[in-house]
Amino acid sequence: MSGTKKLVIVESPNKVKSIAQYLGDGYEVMASVGHIRDLIEPKNLPPELKKGSIGKFSVDVDNGFEPYYVVSDQKKKTVADLKRALKNADELLLATDEDREGEAIAWHLIEVLKPKVPVKRMVFHEITREAIEKARDNTREIDTALVDAQETRRILDRLYGYEVSPVLWRKVGPGLSAGRVQSAATRLVVDRERERLAFVPASYWGLTARFSPEADAAVAQAPTGFDARLARVSGDRVATGRDFDDHGKLTSSARTLDEAAATTLAESIALPSTVVAVSKVESKPYSRRPAAPFTTSTLQQEAARKLRFSAKQTMSVAQALYENGYITYMRTDSASLSQQATNAARSQAATLYGPETVPEKPRTYASKSKNAQEAHEAIRPSGETFRTPTEVESVLRGNEFRLYDLIWKRTVASQMADAKGQTASVTVEAKIVDGPVEGTVAEFTASGTVITFRGFLNAYEESKDEERNGAAEPSEAKLPPLERGQALDVRDVEADGHETTPPPRYTEASLVKTLEELGVGRPSTFASIMSTIVDRGYVTPRGQALVPSWVAFSVVRLLEDYFGDLVQYDFTAEMEDDLDRIADGEAERVDWLNSFYFGSEKHKGLRRVIDNLGEIDARSINSIAIDDGVTLRIGKYGPYLEVTDDSAEEGAPPRRVNIPPELAPDELTAAKAHELIDAPVQTDRVLGVNPENGKNIVAKDGRFGPYVTELEPDAPEAADATAGTNVDPATGEVKDAPKKKTTKKAAAVKPRTASLFKSMDLATLDLDTALKLLDLPRVVGADPVSGEEIQAQNGRYGPYLKKGADTRSLTSEDDIFGIDLAGALELFAQPKYGARRASSALKEFDADPVSGKPIRVKDGRFGPYVTDGETNATIPRGETVEEVDFARAVQLLADKRAKGPATKKAPAKKPAAKKPAAKKPAAKTTAAKTTAAKKPAAKATATRTAAKTAAAKDPAGE
Repeated sequence: MSGTKKLVIVESPNKVKSIAQYLGDGYEVMASVGHIRDLIEPKNLPPELKKGSIGKFSVDVDNGFEPYYVVSDQKKKTVADLKRALKNADELLLATDEDREGEAIAWHLIEVLKPKVPVKRMVFHEITREAIEKARDNTREIDTALVDAQETRRILDRLYGYEVSPVLWRKVGPGLSAGRVQSAATRLVVDRERERLAFVPASYWGLTARFSPEADAAVAQAPTGFDARLARVSGDRVATGRDFDDHGKLTSSARTLDEAAATTLAESIALPSTVVAVSKVESKPYSRRPAAPFTTSTLQQEAARKLRFSAKQTMSVAQALYENGYITYMRTDSASLSQQATNAARSQAATLYGPETVPEKPRTYASKSKNAQEAHEAIRPSGETFRTPTEVESVLRGNEFRLYDLIWKRTVASQMADAKGQTASVTVEAKIVDGPVEGTVAEFTASGTVITFRGFLNAYEESKDEERNGAAEPSEAKLPPLERGQALDVRDVEADGHETTPPPRYTEASLVKTLEELGVGRPSTFASIMSTIVDRGYVTPRGQALVPSWVAFSVVRLLEDYFGDLVQYDFTAEMEDDLDRIADGEAERVDWLNSFYFGSEKHKGLRRVIDNLGEIDARSINSIAIDDGVTLRIGKYGPYLEVTDDSAEEGAPPRRVNIPPELAPDELTAAKAHELIDAPVQTDRVLGVNPENGKNIVAKDGRFGPYVTELEPDAPEAADATAGTNVDPATGEVKDAPKKKTTKKAAAVKPRTASLFKSMDLATLDLDTALKLLDLPRVVGADPVSGEEIQAQNGRYGPYLKKGADTRSLTSEDDIFGIDLAGALELFAQPKYGARRASSALKEFDADPVSGKPIRVKDGRFGPYVTDGETNATIPRGETVEEVDFARAVQLLADKRAKGPATKKAPAKKPAAKKPAAKKPAAKTTAAKTTAAKKPAAKATATRTAAKTAAAKDPAGE
């Protein structure tokens, strides 16, 4: 029997309170916390399905690509709660986000909940009373075309990842992944680094002179000066950085000056006899339009430039602003504003900056994309009257306020008038009548822009990406009043040398911009793309720049050589267009997937490519020639140089040279490689003899760092504890040889080894310290109460004390030798967690609004994290502790709570005896007309494991 309330389901629990308040008592609002089900991991399929056409991907590739969905363990409680609430409802309103992911979530909710009451789709792009009430009164049905597009994307990513990633595991290294969009993004970063590697700088010289009108004897004040750059010499244009290509070659007929010529010219111009006068003066109107309101990608770009936010951080903060009713929906590629927003922006601009700053007609901005998956309005402050930054300053803190301020300024400025002014350009001729270059005419140019009407600049000015070999927008500057033929004084002239610069590395902002221009990915996915390529180890942020790893070079090379179409930017962009066509109802999901996987006139077919890969030479894929006899190898333990020495004995293995981990790929030039090769080699050093057993104590620098070992007196001093190696046939890398069977007696003579502390130097290590290291763990003493022995030792997560099964961390490695029994007992007397560690917080904030407990930032064994004592949230890679403020800490904790507790892997259960539905994957309902007509989804009997973080477990990697 139906109840009397209407059940509203949203995605995020942070929306529940606000929406419930706006809808009133007749509604119950609950959250699905994102997707409630997804494709099952193939290993968790029922046994009878693992060997069929569905077994490889959990997608039945032979029967319409039907997916096999399962409710995840962490969502079972959510589903149970929603079902209980639905029993007391007379109507179901699905209010998930208005993009294709949100549409799919709504469809999955219907499939799982199987409602017997009327179902309506409710969409809104801002959380205000007016927007929620309007959405309630204007519901629609599920858009199955959007659902098909999302499902196609999900299946496509599963097919791509599960087919291609295993090839990377076998030929490059474990834990790697390939993905439809992440691979294209990684290739962009690698291609840019290749350009930097191949770049040859070119040198050129120029002149900068300071001129001023000849001083009027009647005027006491100093004349006004201005700077000008040399443009021509005797009619020939002087070369600048833009006249050279990336190989250092001149690409135009411009004249190049070397240091000697530039210096001679400067000295000649400075002579009193040189005649200097204005030869040309031009003036033209200057006008500059405001930037369009924010889309998802432009918000990420500008937040990166102005606020130094990562794409992920921008989206996290924007999500909080949206859910709390401050901005409209933050996933959109539309730059248009509603009439309501246009009126609000124009009204505020007129009030704050004057009526003259608002143009007669409202500005309109056309969207660059026709795709139907995104919201149909730009990101802007919510409501029919925008709250100014001053009005929200008391309630928004830290990053939330900074991002809101940025969005408000951009939105208001977009409806303001153009900035107006005048740009003056002047050409100065210097005729040399004396000296070694007599008769030469040098032409200098200068320009200045004077803004006479600031217009939108009163509110906002867009930032620019780094420009290469030249400035983009001229800065505001003023030239003195000048006339043609006017004589000038030379105040100073200087020859200056320049060198062309390589293409700048991508930043998150510029990479997002390029991805959007190429049509690769969608605004809603850019943040996850950035996170993925960093988390997979393909890219490392260095400041704002994205530096590719050598592994990324190998991955991209393999994909280019054997999966060429999949990493072609045009091909990837066409996939996005095809998904849009499915979302628009212009293409069929099954037809497109058949074409992509099995092949057609348009696609080679992923299956065909995999079946015809042929033999892949892993050694070649993981090798890059640096110079004659010097090759870079990417091995299991990282990159190294392999050096072939012609003078070496025949059959001797090539020499290996480690590469410093901080060395970026473009810095490994041939000269740098030889510098590393020729550097003095740290040889093994005998520290002395252990008086207890007569063995030599030797200090070594090994693969995993410096260490000491104990060797028999007759053993070769240079013998490495890791000796006995062979070559990996897959990568060509030297690896440990298979261990031979040994007797217990032989195993007992394995030499003792011990790593040096971080504070120790291999070159200055003495015998006494080495013996102490070899004797670890150190016995501190015995507990006088229990009699248990207390040991001090180094572990995987740092130095610690151990007493039976109880442990306590030590503050530094030196404490292993320094702590006494009294100090150890004092540590064990304190709680293992809690008060003893309270002072270890890196940062402390006010109480969390949910738990009411103070928030702290701490450094844990897996890196820094945020905690309120109940919930722990790891600070994402790419973000620093310094960047985390109160608002970001609250958001991280909220995101972690929304995910629910991590589930432990449970032993696989035997399938139920009667499972007729499990023999065939569930057919996806193709229409949303009535819930009763839908075929129930098949249930998986295997327990879904916790969310995977390693690509080896989740090869899709998107």
